[in-house]
Amino acid sequence: MSKRPELEPGPDHPITITPSTAHIVVKVGGKVVADTYSAQTLQESTYPPVPYIPIGDVDQSLLERTSTTTYCPYKGDATYYSIPAGGEKSVDAIWVYENPREAVAPIKDHVAFYPDRVDSIEVTAAPQ
Repeated sequence: MSKRPELEPGPDHPITITPSTAHIVVKVGGKVVADTYSAQTLQESTYPPVPYIPIGDVDQSLLERTSTTTYCPYKGDATYYSIPAGGEKSVDAIWVYENPREAVAPIKDHVAFYPDRVDSIEVTAAPQ
């Protein structure tokens, strides 16, 4: 079995992580799954920015861990959670890098949501 590649962000594949003070609320099946003012926004290469929400700001009683895993050479191994309140639409709706690579260490203990697998992700700018 070959070793999986481990890559570092750089000019050809930049990754930045910045703290967000926006208010982010994620809802599924009429329930608030996440509510935070403490997200980390990960911007990777040309992909859309992704808010990573602290796991402490997520109602973990609404989650069910799945056997799905993926690997990113820049971030590491991801595990997934479903949100049963959302039915089939919300299978593997959440991913987390439990032990992210050093370059993306700020997303440890944070989760991200697939927007098309939840009912809404409401983002309200923080007051100035």
